[in-house]
Amino acid sequence: MRATGMIRREFVRRIVQAGAGLAALAATRPARSAAGAKIRIGQIGTAHGHAEGKLATIRKMHGEYELVGVVEPDPARRQAVQGRGAYRDVRWMTEEELLNTPGLQAVAVETAVRDLVPTAARCVAAGVHVHLDKPAGASLEAFRRLLDEATRRRLVIQMGYMLRYNPGFRLCFQAVKEGWLGDVFEIYATMSKTIGPNQRRELAEYRGGAMFELGGHLIDPLVHILGRPRGIAPFARRTRPEQDDLADNQLAVFEYPEATAAIRVALVEVQGERRRQFVVCGDRGTLDIRPLEPPRLELTLAEPRGGFSKGAQGVDLPALGGRYDGDFLDLARIVRGEKSPDFGPQHDLTVHECLLKASGMM
Repeated sequence: MRATGMIRREFVRRIVQAGAGLAALAATRPARSAAGAKIRIGQIGTAHGHAEGKLATIRKMHGEYELVGVVEPDPARRQAVQGRGAYRDVRWMTEEELLNTPGLQAVAVETAVRDLVPTAARCVAAGVHVHLDKPAGASLEAFRRLLDEATRRRLVIQMGYMLRYNPGFRLCFQAVKEGWLGDVFEIYATMSKTIGPNQRRELAEYRGGAMFELGGHLIDPLVHILGRPRGIAPFARRTRPEQDDLADNQLAVFEYPEATAAIRVALVEVQGERRRQFVVCGDRGTLDIRPLEPPRLELTLAEPRGGFSKGAQGVDLPALGGRYDGDFLDLARIVRGEKSPDFGPQHDLTVHECLLKASGMM
């Protein structure tokens, strides 16, 4: 049975009150005046897989952001993307020009993974907030230094984990926080896809493989729910040894005092996006998000909680909106001083440590 009507309206109301952003908030937020209220933002890099999507999100949020320009130091790559999609009619700049732009407040860092943290460090040194895509490099200490310097300068590093403001995960976080599921004893999550030879060669640069590429999106909510694990056991398999050394089929088991969690990531699953899921089991209920985008959620409860009925039920979720809308709506509020970050530097550092361990990189 699908929960509808009053239950759905109550859930939408709670999400908006919690400042989750999403399409409902985007639709109701009035357009900002041209009198200086917009946040001046730029983007460095086009090589990251999320780069064009992030730029498209910034450009459509006319009431929130003024795009100063885009930096791409690789002439060949710039030639390949300029005039296409979100890159059409942008102002191309050098990094020096961007970081010296008067009134610049934030930068989205969307470079190749090896350059993410060094680029973000230069942005922090220039005194601007950063939206930093994932994963945050191969060095935990380099990421720690970046977070410490940003904290010292009272700047925000917002990590680009794209499920934080997904409506399925917002309800998940609420359900755990308010005790609907009782004591959580198990989390199971998977995020897979199929990639071609060119991307395999790119990802093989890092021995963390598939988990390093995608696992952070799942480890982020895991740590938000259960905190820091006391142990992580990684398992890596390579299904194409004759082709490359990419760890393309991975499992990591996370140990907690009264719970366990398993995260699986593979790069060889046909239409793996359809089976992406995040399941939280407690002794009073289970919450199952599958697929993750757009989210479909089933909630099973031992007793009525939060306006939902006892037993198994599908939940009508608010529209997802753009994949990155929630991130950039929240960043705008943080930069304006309207709120503090929902995910602080200690959380982000713990997530990255867990990701490196789950990937077999430390």
